[in-house]
Amino acid sequence: MTKQKINIVDTTLRDGSHAVSHSFTVEQVEAIAGGLDKVGTSIIEISHGDGIAGASINYGFCQTNEMELIRAARKVIKNSKLGVLLIPGIGTIEDLKEAREDGAEVVRVATHVTEADTGIQHIQAAKDMGMMAVGFLMMSHMASPEKILEQAKIFVDAGADYINIADSAGYMLPDDVRARISLVKNSIDIPVGYHSHNNLGVSIYNSIAAVEEGATYIDVTCRGLGAGAGNTQNEVLCAVLDRMGYDTGVDLYGIMDLAEEVVEPIMQRPQIIKTAPLVIGYAGVYSSFLLHTYKAAEKYNLNPRDILIELGKRKMVGGQEDMIVDVAYELSQQK
Repeated sequence: MTKQKINIVDTTLRDGSHAVSHSFTVEQVEAIAGGLDKVGTSIIEISHGDGIAGASINYGFCQTNEMELIRAARKVIKNSKLGVLLIPGIGTIEDLKEAREDGAEVVRVATHVTEADTGIQHIQAAKDMGMMAVGFLMMSHMASPEKILEQAKIFVDAGADYINIADSAGYMLPDDVRARISLVKNSIDIPVGYHSHNNLGVSIYNSIAAVEEGATYIDVTCRGLGAGAGNTQNEVLCAVLDRMGYDTGVDLYGIMDLAEEVVEPIMQRPQIIKTAPLVIGYAGVYSSFLLHTYKAAEKYNLNPRDILIELGKRKMVGGQEDMIVDVAYELSQQK
């Protein structure tokens, strides 16, 4: 019997950028991208953590220009597809054109889960450029399965090649994932993918739930490097999927060695579930708020979890990083 193919989308060099304060160097990108290509990764995503053109005071500056990093990755990627993330309102079609010229083949157009219409023109532009285009619905715990399906269909109609459902807060539990993936998978004619954060410690379980409901593109990072408590850990998921009889196309020993010998040495801290990332998952807060929250808590002498709980109450979403300082200031005045 032919094994079901699961496409592994490694976003160490994009989501992992959050965890290293966007400090990736050309040499690190070449080593990681080259290694991911060698072991059989389907798509390798690279850009600022908040997508191309994300480098800013609001989101944090890159140590090295991301287009230079994309070019560096292009030189060493021979078999995998090179991808970027684009959040409308941060990145533009002109930025996408530049990334395409530098070698990007895939773009994942990421919008808030209820705002797919803001990405229509970007999906269409990507297809006009000959790129694979993905509709990426962030913070999917904030919408019902039916609402997610409605938004997914907007991306389908725009020409997307697959739909990615993202648990950007690491808030969902397996039944939440199953409900969303199964409805979308059974209602559209293009593939479905899933992106998870490990803030509640269930990203592997959630990713398996997505696969069992028909998702065929799964996001991962080496050593779990990523925003919040990190992402689904590449080498662990590949081992589990192999045990379950799925075909990832990834050399298991190779991805283990890459994670341990290349990625782990550049990590600024162990990717574990500390209190603040745990609260991110518990409160349903955007995972990339973590480092911004740490800074605000230090400035105003607050416990980071108090800030995160308040952000969750206010239903803050990606793009509202500037509000973290405002919330911290307000809390400090209540002490």
